Amino acid sequence: MSKSTKPDNTHSPLTAGGSVFMKADLSDVVVIIPALNEQESLPMVLQAIPETGRVIVVDNASEDQTAAVAAKHGADVVKENRRGYGAACLAGLAYLEANIPDCKIIVFLDGDFSDSPEKLLDLVAPIHENQADFVLGSRLTGQMEPGAMPPQARFGNQLATFLIWLLLGKRFTDLGPFRAIRRDSLNQLKMCDQNFGWTVEMQIKAVEHRLRILEIPVPYRVRIGTSKISGTVRGTVLAGYKILLLIAIYGLPACVRRFTGRKKN
Repeated sequence: MSKSTKPDNTHSPLTAGGSVFMKADLSDVVVIIPALNEQESLPMVLQAIPETGRVIVVDNASEDQTAAVAAKHGADVVKENRRGYGAACLAGLAYLEANIPDCKIIVFLDGDFSDSPEKLLDLVAPIHENQADFVLGSRLTGQMEPGAMPPQARFGNQLATFLIWLLLGKRFTDLGPFRAIRRDSLNQLKMCDQNFGWTVEMQIKAVEHRLRILEIPVPYRVRIGTSKISGTVRGTVLAGYKILLLIAIYGLPACVRRFTGRKKN
Protein backbone atom coordinates (compact mmCIF):
# COMPACT_ATOMS: atom_id res chain seq x y z
CA MET A 1 0.00 0.00 0.00
CA SER A 2 1.21 3.48 -0.70
CA LYS A 3 0.23 6.91 0.45
CA SER A 4 1.07 9.91 -1.69
CA THR A 5 0.76 13.64 -1.31
CA LYS A 6 0.90 16.22 -4.05
CA PRO A 7 4.34 17.81 -4.08
CA ASP A 8 4.21 21.57 -3.72
CA ASN A 9 7.40 22.03 -5.79
CA THR A 10 8.59 24.74 -3.44
CA HIS A 11 12.00 23.31 -2.69
CA SER A 12 14.24 26.15 -1.59
CA PRO A 13 16.58 27.64 -4.22
CA LEU A 14 19.29 27.65 -1.56
CA THR A 15 21.67 24.87 -0.60
CA ALA A 16 22.24 23.94 3.02
CA GLY A 17 25.31 26.16 2.88
CA GLY A 18 23.43 29.11 1.43
CA SER A 19 24.68 29.11 -2.18
CA VAL A 20 22.16 29.80 -4.94
CA PHE A 21 21.34 27.06 -7.46
CA MET A 22 21.57 27.72 -11.17
CA LYS A 23 18.18 27.79 -12.83
CA ALA A 24 17.62 24.69 -14.93
CA ASP A 25 14.61 22.85 -16.28
CA LEU A 26 14.43 19.67 -14.23
CA SER A 27 10.73 19.04 -14.78
CA ASP A 28 11.50 15.66 -16.40
CA VAL A 29 13.57 14.52 -13.40
CA VAL A 30 12.17 12.45 -10.53
CA VAL A 31 14.16 11.87 -7.33
CA ILE A 32 13.68 8.64 -5.36
CA ILE A 33 14.85 8.61 -1.74
CA PRO A 34 14.76 5.31 0.20
CA ALA A 35 14.38 6.26 3.85
CA LEU A 36 14.51 4.31 7.08
CA ASN A 37 14.23 6.36 10.28
CA GLU A 38 15.47 9.58 8.68
CA GLN A 39 13.18 12.15 10.31
CA GLU A 40 16.12 14.27 11.49
CA SER A 41 17.97 14.46 8.18
CA LEU A 42 15.12 14.48 5.64
CA PRO A 43 14.23 18.18 6.01
CA MET A 44 17.78 19.16 5.08
CA VAL A 45 17.85 16.72 2.16
CA LEU A 46 14.52 17.86 0.73
CA GLN A 47 15.29 21.56 1.15
CA ALA A 48 18.62 21.15 -0.68
CA ILE A 49 17.18 19.38 -3.74
CA PRO A 50 16.78 21.71 -6.74
CA GLU A 51 13.20 22.01 -8.02
CA THR A 52 12.43 18.84 -9.98
CA GLY A 53 9.35 17.19 -11.47
CA ARG A 54 8.67 15.16 -8.34
CA VAL A 55 10.42 13.82 -5.25
CA ILE A 56 9.41 10.38 -3.97
CA VAL A 57 10.34 9.35 -0.44
CA VAL A 58 9.93 5.64 0.20
CA ASP A 59 9.32 5.04 3.90
CA ASN A 60 10.94 1.65 4.45
CA ALA A 61 9.05 0.62 7.62
CA SER A 62 10.42 3.50 9.68
CA GLU A 63 9.74 3.62 13.40
CA ASP A 64 9.86 7.41 13.56
CA GLN A 65 8.08 10.25 11.73
CA THR A 66 9.93 9.86 8.42
CA ALA A 67 6.72 9.66 6.36
CA ALA A 68 5.10 12.67 8.04
CA VAL A 69 8.25 14.77 7.63
CA ALA A 70 8.51 13.84 3.94
CA ALA A 71 4.87 14.73 3.31
CA LYS A 72 5.23 18.03 5.17
CA HIS A 73 8.06 19.01 2.84
CA GLY A 74 6.07 18.29 -0.32
CA ALA A 75 7.35 14.84 -1.27
CA ASP A 76 5.21 11.99 -2.56
CA VAL A 77 5.28 9.36 0.18
CA VAL A 78 5.30 5.65 -0.63
CA LYS A 79 5.14 2.98 2.06
CA GLU A 80 7.27 -0.15 1.68
CA ASN A 81 7.09 -2.43 4.70
CA ARG A 82 9.60 -4.97 3.38
CA ARG A 83 12.89 -3.78 4.82
CA GLY A 84 15.69 -3.45 2.28
CA TYR A 85 17.34 -0.72 0.23
CA GLY A 86 16.52 -2.43 -3.05
CA ALA A 87 12.94 -3.13 -1.98
CA ALA A 88 12.46 0.58 -1.24
CA CYS A 89 13.94 1.58 -4.61
CA LEU A 90 11.69 -0.91 -6.42
CA ALA A 91 8.64 0.44 -4.58
CA GLY A 92 9.56 3.96 -5.64
CA LEU A 93 9.93 2.83 -9.24
CA ALA A 94 6.58 1.05 -9.16
CA TYR A 95 4.91 4.24 -7.90
CA LEU A 96 6.68 6.26 -10.59
CA GLU A 97 5.55 3.90 -13.36
CA ALA A 98 1.94 4.13 -12.20
CA ASN A 99 1.77 7.87 -11.59
CA ILE A 100 4.46 9.87 -13.42
CA PRO A 101 4.43 9.18 -17.17
CA ASP A 102 6.43 12.25 -18.16
CA CYS A 103 9.57 11.38 -16.17
CA LYS A 104 12.68 10.88 -18.32
CA ILE A 105 15.48 10.83 -15.76
CA ILE A 106 15.53 9.13 -12.36
CA VAL A 107 17.87 10.19 -9.57
CA PHE A 108 18.54 8.02 -6.53
CA LEU A 109 19.65 9.80 -3.37
CA ASP A 110 20.08 8.73 0.24
CA GLY A 111 18.01 10.36 2.97
CA ASP A 112 20.77 10.75 5.56
CA PHE A 113 22.24 14.00 4.17
CA SER A 114 25.63 12.39 3.54
CA ASP A 115 25.25 13.22 -0.16
CA SER A 116 25.00 16.78 -1.52
CA PRO A 117 21.58 17.07 -3.20
CA GLU A 118 22.54 20.35 -4.86
CA LYS A 119 24.96 18.35 -7.05
CA LEU A 120 21.93 16.77 -8.73
CA LEU A 121 22.37 19.31 -11.53
CA ASP A 122 25.85 17.94 -12.26
CA LEU A 123 24.52 14.38 -12.43
CA VAL A 124 21.64 15.02 -14.81
CA ALA A 125 23.39 17.52 -17.11
CA PRO A 126 25.35 14.87 -19.10
CA ILE A 127 22.10 12.95 -19.65
CA HIS A 128 20.22 16.05 -20.75
CA GLU A 129 23.10 16.85 -23.12
CA ASN A 130 22.97 13.28 -24.53
CA GLN A 131 26.50 12.52 -23.38
CA ALA A 132 25.57 9.69 -21.01
CA ASP A 133 22.77 7.31 -20.07
CA PHE A 134 23.92 6.64 -16.53
CA VAL A 135 25.87 9.05 -14.29
CA LEU A 136 27.34 7.83 -11.01
CA GLY A 137 28.45 10.15 -8.23
CA SER A 138 31.83 8.98 -6.96
CA ARG A 139 32.48 9.74 -3.33
CA LEU A 140 36.03 8.42 -3.51
CA THR A 141 37.11 10.95 -6.13
CA GLY A 142 35.22 13.84 -4.53
CA GLN A 143 35.79 15.81 -1.34
CA MET A 144 35.10 13.60 1.66
CA GLU A 145 34.75 14.72 5.25
CA PRO A 146 36.99 12.87 7.72
CA GLY A 147 35.09 9.91 9.13
CA ALA A 148 32.36 9.99 6.45
CA MET A 149 33.29 6.56 5.10
CA PRO A 150 34.52 3.93 7.59
CA PRO A 151 37.59 1.90 6.58
CA GLN A 152 35.53 -1.26 6.01
CA ALA A 153 33.23 0.59 3.60
CA ARG A 154 36.16 2.09 1.70
CA PHE A 155 37.84 -1.32 1.43
CA GLY A 156 34.59 -2.95 0.31
CA ASN A 157 34.10 -0.38 -2.43
CA GLN A 158 37.65 -0.80 -3.67
CA LEU A 159 37.39 -4.59 -3.68
CA ALA A 160 34.03 -4.62 -5.46
CA THR A 161 35.08 -2.14 -8.14
CA PHE A 162 38.33 -4.05 -8.68
CA LEU A 163 36.38 -7.29 -9.23
CA ILE A 164 34.02 -5.55 -11.67
CA TRP A 165 37.04 -4.32 -13.63
CA LEU A 166 38.61 -7.79 -13.52
CA LEU A 167 35.49 -9.55 -14.80
CA LEU A 168 33.87 -6.96 -17.06
CA GLY A 169 36.76 -4.70 -18.01
CA LYS A 170 34.95 -1.58 -16.75
CA ARG A 171 36.61 0.71 -14.23
CA PHE A 172 34.47 2.23 -11.49
CA THR A 173 35.76 4.00 -8.42
CA ASP A 174 32.67 3.69 -6.24
CA LEU A 175 29.30 1.99 -5.66
CA GLY A 176 27.80 5.24 -4.40
CA PRO A 177 24.04 5.64 -3.96
CA PHE A 178 23.84 9.14 -5.56
CA ARG A 179 23.19 8.43 -9.25
CA ALA A 180 21.12 9.47 -12.24
CA ILE A 181 19.89 7.30 -15.10
CA ARG A 182 17.57 7.58 -18.08
CA ARG A 183 14.21 6.04 -17.31
CA ASP A 184 14.17 3.91 -20.46
CA SER A 185 17.74 2.73 -19.78
CA LEU A 186 16.82 1.70 -16.23
CA ASN A 187 13.81 -0.22 -17.53
CA GLN A 188 16.16 -2.24 -19.76
CA LEU A 189 18.13 -3.40 -16.72
CA LYS A 190 15.16 -5.18 -15.11
CA MET A 191 16.42 -4.50 -11.59
CA CYS A 192 15.43 -7.05 -8.97
CA ASP A 193 17.72 -6.99 -5.91
CA GLN A 194 15.80 -6.08 -2.77
CA ASN A 195 18.56 -5.23 -0.32
CA PHE A 196 22.28 -4.54 -0.25
CA GLY A 197 23.08 -5.45 -3.87
CA TRP A 198 21.00 -2.77 -5.61
CA THR A 199 23.86 -0.43 -6.54
CA VAL A 200 26.27 -3.11 -7.78
CA GLU A 201 23.49 -4.84 -9.74
CA MET A 202 22.74 -1.59 -11.56
CA GLN A 203 26.37 -0.96 -12.41
CA ILE A 204 27.06 -4.47 -13.70
CA LYS A 205 23.87 -4.52 -15.76
CA ALA A 206 24.63 -1.06 -17.13
CA VAL A 207 27.95 -2.38 -18.43
CA GLU A 208 26.27 -5.49 -19.84
CA HIS A 209 23.68 -3.39 -21.67
CA ARG A 210 26.40 -1.10 -23.02
CA LEU A 211 24.97 2.05 -21.49
CA ARG A 212 27.05 5.19 -21.79
CA ILE A 213 28.39 5.48 -18.26
CA LEU A 214 30.03 8.50 -16.65
CA GLU A 215 31.44 8.94 -13.17
CA ILE A 216 31.74 12.40 -11.63
CA PRO A 217 33.19 13.37 -8.24
CA VAL A 218 30.67 14.32 -5.56
CA PRO A 219 31.20 15.54 -1.98
CA TYR A 220 30.47 13.18 0.87
CA ARG A 221 29.92 14.15 4.48
CA VAL A 222 29.34 12.40 7.79
CA ARG A 223 25.77 11.16 7.76
CA ILE A 224 23.16 12.13 10.32
CA GLY A 225 22.46 9.09 12.50
CA THR A 226 23.97 5.62 12.32
CA SER A 227 24.51 3.84 9.02
CA LYS A 228 22.29 0.78 8.55
CA ILE A 229 25.14 -0.94 6.71
CA SER A 230 28.64 0.14 7.71
CA GLY A 231 27.46 1.29 11.13
CA THR A 232 26.99 -2.28 12.38
CA VAL A 233 29.05 -5.47 12.12
CA ARG A 234 26.00 -7.40 10.90
CA GLY A 235 25.20 -4.83 8.24
CA THR A 236 28.79 -4.74 7.03
CA VAL A 237 29.04 -8.52 6.75
CA LEU A 238 25.67 -8.95 5.04
CA ALA A 239 26.30 -6.12 2.59
CA GLY A 240 29.77 -7.43 1.73
CA TYR A 241 28.47 -10.95 1.20
CA LYS A 242 25.58 -9.82 -1.00
CA ILE A 243 27.72 -7.51 -3.13
CA LEU A 244 30.34 -10.21 -3.75
CA LEU A 245 27.60 -12.75 -4.49
CA LEU A 246 26.01 -10.53 -7.12
CA ILE A 247 29.38 -9.78 -8.70
CA ALA A 248 29.86 -13.53 -9.04
CA ILE A 249 26.31 -14.19 -10.31
CA TYR A 250 26.35 -11.44 -12.94
CA GLY A 251 30.07 -10.90 -13.45
CA LEU A 252 31.33 -14.42 -14.08
CA PRO A 253 28.91 -15.16 -16.98
CA ALA A 254 29.67 -11.71 -18.40
CA CYS A 255 33.38 -12.47 -18.18
CA VAL A 256 32.89 -15.74 -20.09
CA ARG A 257 30.89 -13.92 -22.79
CA ARG A 258 33.52 -11.22 -22.95
CA PHE A 259 36.34 -13.64 -23.74
CA THR A 260 34.41 -16.14 -25.86
CA GLY A 261 32.41 -13.66 -27.92
CA ARG A 262 29.11 -15.25 -26.94
CA LYS A 263 26.06 -13.07 -26.81
CA LYS A 264 23.77 -12.80 -23.79
CA ASN A 265 20.58 -14.84 -24.17
